[in-house]
Amino acid sequence: MAVPFITEVKRTHTCGQLTKAQIGEEVVLFGWVQNRRDHGGAVFIDLRDREGLTQVVFEPDIAKEAHETAGQLRLEYCVGIKGKVVSRGSQVNPKLKTGEIEIKASDLTIFNRSEPTPFLVEDNIDTAEEKRLAYRFLDLRRRPLQQSLITRSKMNAITRSYLNDNRFLELETPFMGKYTPGGARNFLVPSRLNPGKFYALAESPQLYKQLFMVAGFDRYFQIVKCFRDEDLRLDRQPEFTQIDIEMSFVTQDDIFTIVEGLIKKLWGEVLGIDVPTPFMRMDFDESMAKYGNDKPDLRFGLEHIVLTELIRQHGAAGGVPMIWDAVEQGGIVKAMVVPGDKPMSRAESDKLEEFAKQNGAKGLARAKVAEGGEWTQSPLSKTITPALRQAINQACGVKTGDLLLFQFGRESLVHTVMANLRVHVAKKLGLIPEYGSGGVWKFLWVVNPPLFEYDEESKTWAAAHHAFTRPHDEHVQYLQTDPGRVKCHRYDVVLNGFEIGGGSIRLHDPKVQAEVFKALGIGEEEARVKFGFLLDALKFGAPPHGGLALGMDRLAMLLTGAESLRDVIPFPKTKTGTDLMTGAPGDVDDRQLREVHVRAAPLPQK
Repeated sequence: MAVPFITEVKRTHTCGQLTKAQIGEEVVLFGWVQNRRDHGGAVFIDLRDREGLTQVVFEPDIAKEAHETAGQLRLEYCVGIKGKVVSRGSQVNPKLKTGEIEIKASDLTIFNRSEPTPFLVEDNIDTAEEKRLAYRFLDLRRRPLQQSLITRSKMNAITRSYLNDNRFLELETPFMGKYTPGGARNFLVPSRLNPGKFYALAESPQLYKQLFMVAGFDRYFQIVKCFRDEDLRLDRQPEFTQIDIEMSFVTQDDIFTIVEGLIKKLWGEVLGIDVPTPFMRMDFDESMAKYGNDKPDLRFGLEHIVLTELIRQHGAAGGVPMIWDAVEQGGIVKAMVVPGDKPMSRAESDKLEEFAKQNGAKGLARAKVAEGGEWTQSPLSKTITPALRQAINQACGVKTGDLLLFQFGRESLVHTVMANLRVHVAKKLGLIPEYGSGGVWKFLWVVNPPLFEYDEESKTWAAAHHAFTRPHDEHVQYLQTDPGRVKCHRYDVVLNGFEIGGGSIRLHDPKVQAEVFKALGIGEEEARVKFGFLLDALKFGAPPHGGLALGMDRLAMLLTGAESLRDVIPFPKTKTGTDLMTGAPGDVDDRQLREVHVRAAPLPQK
């Protein structure tokens, strides 16, 4: 008589739970066939669920019917088994938690058969990512991905527990709201009930969480989905999740303390690592000068040296006209030293120039430091004066055998090229792994950035973050006369070269807010149209407040050592924003478009 699995016979354990402590017990397991082996009478399978693997053996003299059914089993069949836990004796598998035992099966049922899968469901496979994403439901059966998502679930629970313990309320905000300019490009959603009008999918709950502070909720958080219609890369998806936090009556330091406590708890409970707090702090200007960006990886050196003033002191007489021209035209000069104890061949240094060009540079000047500080393997050595060469050597602290790399020109481009080159060289020299932490965790707050950035195309000032960031009190006087000088209470928390979170102290003073708008060229009428509801709220006793958002996807990627965000998101998009499994985005018919009052424009002729 068949055993009525599920209806009467319930699962007693998971496939990663049984040890020698359960020997002699009768158990029921459900799962998938990881592999099958027929040993001339006895049939062995490894049964898999999200918790692990258990070996099951079917023998004809123990359960003839179950043994016959086991002959039908193939990979990925979904089955239920009942049997007794026995010792594996000397055949222990030390790689498995369940490796000391096996199940002598007495009953077997096949819940569902499986067709041959397009790839093997194994820990390590070399199947193309496109194929795995097309069959993501099978890819997600693999242990590395399951462990990543299990870790992510644990992170959610830890986050909620920590913030609840610190008086935060978990409150929801709308996904669909009004489009407000600034920040990333929004996804737009047409309104059927309001012809010609559109919602914008929220790129963050920024304005809503500020309204929670105005409403007196004091401490808010949300693990929230956000949407940005941007070009994709390794650590970016069109829809992503962030841990969103806002607090009233706080300083920047108060927010840092809360966030550091959360990160310390996550690393402690997920990895068993005690993260030292408080985190190091670095001014934005220092970060840009030494590392070329505001998210430096501090696991290695290779700091940049800014030589602009030194070149200016030597002028055209320094003997390097192209560098002097760059400085005269308002550009900057940077150098980086590749240490001689990690030598690069001439061919390898030539490839660095190719990399620099891929990042927008015209080239990469370089020089090998020989005995006595002389430069070799460099066209610069032909014209540079001994005085300038000696000054550069001294400023860079070079030794014999070191390789000097130079970049000069427009400031933003020099920073970008040198920042990317620094990380590229570090990976080439084995100072950091290609991905993952390498067991080193370097947390950092980057603080005091500029409130505005200058747009060369429009010749106007734009908000570097958003228009509601509070400037330093002593810099308010420069809002109209020298906007580029204004620093603000904005901050990013950085880990190993990744920005894992960012936020600011908000503007709650309507008078200063009006000054910021004026500096941005936003008049009172335009401000009313774009931000009227928030400006109204700030007039009614808005408290001092500030907050931060942590990127949950990036945190999960770093905590699990995953290669990309796609490994920690259950159903991710490709680099072109498509879902290979469902076929999204897809076509809709003309009737659907008419219902939402939208007409599809024809594709441009190639």
